[in-house]
Amino acid sequence: MTVLPAWLLRHQAVIEPYLGDSAYGPIYGPAVTVVCLADDERRMVRDAEGSEVVSELTLYLLPGTVCPAGSRVSVNGRTTTVIGSYIRDGGGLPTPDHVEAVCQ
Repeated sequence: MTVLPAWLLRHQAVIEPYLGDSAYGPIYGPAVTVVCLADDERRMVRDAEGSEVVSELTLYLLPGTVCPAGSRVSVNGRTTTVIGSYIRDGGGLPTPDHVEAVCQ
């Protein structure tokens, strides 16, 4: 398996994985600090319901990173919410496997 090269992972993100909702609002798991590549680019993406929403930040994370939609992420001095998280696996091809998380 080929993964993202270490020299690309220049940022640190603190991820609080979304676990669900309670009567008092969202529930998050324990915070985990991971290395990533943060790309500040505005683009149109689809959320879990299929609606078009604007993403302001895309994180490229190492394979196996848990970052489901709804998670709270802090990177580059700001805190945002994950719109969607996608596993990018080349299936054995020589492409860099990673997790892509698009954020509000």
